Amino acid sequence: MTLSSMVVSRDWQEVSVLECILGGLHIDVAVENEPQRALARLTKSKVDALIVDCDLNGTGQFFRELQKEAPRASTVPLVIMGSSQGQRDMEGTGAMFAFDKPISVEQAVRTLSAARNMILDGRLRYHRAGLEAPVTLTGRKQKRAGGQLINLSQGGLQVRVENGFDPTEASRVAFDLPGTKCGVKAEVEVAWSDKQGNVGVRFVNMTSQMKHTLRVWLAQQYFAN
Repeated sequence: MTLSSMVVSRDWQEVSVLECILGGLHIDVAVENEPQRALARLTKSKVDALIVDCDLNGTGQFFRELQKEAPRASTVPLVIMGSSQGQRDMEGTGAMFAFDKPISVEQAVRTLSAARNMILDGRLRYHRAGLEAPVTLTGRKQKRAGGQLINLSQGGLQVRVENGFDPTEASRVAFDLPGTKCGVKAEVEVAWSDKQGNVGVRFVNMTSQMKHTLRVWLAQQYFAN
């Protein structure tokens, strides 16, 4: 799945460099040379990364208006730090990353790669993969019950359990990741349940290796869609 970005700048030489770097990172690029036009565009569509040239007139007001809107605040502002007149305090802009002009390709690649990883981590943290797979829940006194996995995320899963098992007793879960030879075992706590046997559980203890395996598998499912 390709990410999206917006570059707010009139410096076409720098924009050309950014387009090459972002393209290599599989990030689409839209370019705006007027801060107010960029704001108007952001009200209609969300981008994953925002790159702003601080040498551009009007960027101070742009950042102030940007931070007033919660949906836009979820964007990652990346500030191109220009001349001393154009440089701004990162805290004042809401930016999380910065690099200098003229652009150093090595620095820009490093910075934009870090931003891309942060964006993906945020998406994958809440991504739920729908799937059907057998799962085993273990409760008090080692009582076990089979069930059907419905969806899975980094934080937990939803499962439909067999009749006769009290879902509030569930303390451990075990299942195999479809398409792999990897099994997942974890301590869990029940977040919710309904009368139809659907149960939502959170992972409370899992080995670091299993966390990594689960994260990689979920990322593969995410980009396969």
